[in-house]
Amino acid sequence: MNYRINLQLFANGPGGGDKTEKATPKKRQDARKKGQVFQSREISSAMILMFVFVTLRIYGSSIYSEITIYMKKVLTEYPKMDNFYMPDILLRIFTDSVLVFLKMAAPVLLVALLTGLITSYAQVGFLFTLETLKPKFERINPFSGFKRMFSMRSIVELLKAVFKVSIIGYVAYAYMSSQAVTFLSLMDMDIINIGAFIAMTSLNIAIRICIVLIILSVFDFAYQWWEYEKNLKMTKQEIKEEYKQTEGNPEIKAKIKQTQRQMSMRRMMQEIPKADVVITNPTHFACALKYNSEISPAPTLIAKGQDYLALRIKEVAKEYRIEIVENKPLARSIYDNVEIGKAIPPELYQAVAEVLAFVYNLKGKNRAV
Repeated sequence: MNYRINLQLFANGPGGGDKTEKATPKKRQDARKKGQVFQSREISSAMILMFVFVTLRIYGSSIYSEITIYMKKVLTEYPKMDNFYMPDILLRIFTDSVLVFLKMAAPVLLVALLTGLITSYAQVGFLFTLETLKPKFERINPFSGFKRMFSMRSIVELLKAVFKVSIIGYVAYAYMSSQAVTFLSLMDMDIINIGAFIAMTSLNIAIRICIVLIILSVFDFAYQWWEYEKNLKMTKQEIKEEYKQTEGNPEIKAKIKQTQRQMSMRRMMQEIPKADVVITNPTHFACALKYNSEISPAPTLIAKGQDYLALRIKEVAKEYRIEIVENKPLARSIYDNVEIGKAIPPELYQAVAEVLAFVYNLKGKNRAV
């Protein structure tokens, strides 16, 4: 027995083809809710380090003064205390140590915190989600981890790390070479000046390295953006499925609209027996008017139709013995300019009044028009 299989079903796989389409706003919003946002962590890290070292460069002398004062206190005052090992004395020493540490570290920590918040907010905006904290099996799956180790992303990260180390090494070497003459004069300095020189040299090197890292992070920013957009891309089938979920299935929407039209048509046909007159084209258009001076100062259009629907309106009118008046320009004008349930416009008052007067005369009614 031979079976014929359509191989086109397997051509694009289950995803419906390659991911060649840009992500839709809904896809981006859903990814954001899951914590999948575009962010270059290298920019954040480089900016934090930069401002921390600049703060140390500016605030370093104050930190040195605080350390000096505290060390003198530790070496001169604390040993002279009576009952040095009593709990209250030890608690006092511990409290003084914590306060001195906070006084020295608070500016640096505050700058690091604010820099991290500002750079993250500039890239991501405000976002709070717990999706990234949910346990996922692939994170602990050794096969998935082994696959990530040899992925293209891992190779790119390795190359970036090697390149950064090379650049950082060169920057440090270049600066140290420029200070080679100064190093020779260290032999004539005391220990305090040597320490200060080493500290300032280290900070100057660190600041230069941070500047280089910020420049390199711009390229990382571009790469992260490219990778983020690439991962968010969708197949044509995914876009179609998303459209069905958000806008509804087009077939279902068409069916709903058809049902609504049918219901509206039934309501309209049920109103025709209440009409005073039906004005026709005579074959293409039909408009049913109702006039009640207590409800509306002008006649109201309660039904209208074209071709087949116009024929149905006339059939119902004949069934309920409603007068049918042929007036081609008036029927076409009412059909084009008046919506069902609305009163006729003032420019048609005269023509409609003549038709209603004619109808009322036929029916033998004495009704003011």
